[in-house]
Amino acid sequence: MMSELAPLLQRFFTDKLDRHLNASVHTKAAYADTFRLLLGYAERATGIAPSALTLADLDADLIGGFLQHLETERRNSPATRNTRRAALRSFFTYASYRAPDAIATISQVLAIPAKRTKTTLVSFLTAAEAEALISAPDTSTWLGRRDRLLLHLGIQTGLRVSELISLRIDSITIGPHSQLECVGKGRKQRVIPLQKNTVKLVTAWLAERPPQAEGPLFPTSTGTALTRAAVGKLVTRHAATAAKRCPSLAGKNVTPHTLRHTCAMSLLHAGIDTASIALWLGHANIQTTQIYLHADLEIKRRTLERVPAIDERPPARYQASDALIAFLKNR
Repeated sequence: MMSELAPLLQRFFTDKLDRHLNASVHTKAAYADTFRLLLGYAERATGIAPSALTLADLDADLIGGFLQHLETERRNSPATRNTRRAALRSFFTYASYRAPDAIATISQVLAIPAKRTKTTLVSFLTAAEAEALISAPDTSTWLGRRDRLLLHLGIQTGLRVSELISLRIDSITIGPHSQLECVGKGRKQRVIPLQKNTVKLVTAWLAERPPQAEGPLFPTSTGTALTRAAVGKLVTRHAATAAKRCPSLAGKNVTPHTLRHTCAMSLLHAGIDTASIALWLGHANIQTTQIYLHADLEIKRRTLERVPAIDERPPARYQASDALIAFLKNR
């Protein structure tokens, strides 16, 4: 027999996430994963089957224990813990209007604070490192040409890995104003212009691809779209190859997101303002783009050059001679 929790949780997905929020597939999958982990933890902690659990069973102590379990046993970062907590808060907020008898338990759960996280500087590639990475794939093979374009496009456009792998052949427009269209986080659609060297690579690649408009731009050998994990592995592999030519890469953890950061930093170094960079990257909040200002040592160095040293006197200001002052006073 099911408790009141099971249908309430089902309605949360079908009513709030689907009907009201029209949440993306990725959001629903992340929320579902959170609750699978929670219900499994709750069953081990209480001995009650997931379908028999009640809201009262999911009290603040159990939820707090679950969040701690994520960090200590599953080795999740505080940021991941906070993401799971956000999913739980969304459900308990929804439940607060539909299960008034459990409002005391719900209020205590909602009062669980987020965990403070450490802000780290973003990792990006220098121009030499980016060139070495793009040149790493063996372009005498079909897979090597695919990988080279993927790395090049990732650095030039700053697309997220999910956006890269979702690109289709008809996402690209080649012409007087060559561009690509993508649907990003929050299902925001944006158009990104392509540079001339990018257009050459894309044109050559499209000539190799079957004329299927809805086919993936970056397919596997079987024709299906690459996965996030596959892109992560190919970036790691080519970064290791590139490190032989560019030793500074050996000390960096190069991931698909590093390509996005590299694009942002190249735009910043070119003098593009952060508002325009936010639009380019598809950031919902311009504050997100501020992380690149903090990471840019070049800007900090240029700022330092304009500031006098602590023990250095500022240049003496010109003072007119007394005779000149007297002359001016008599005019």
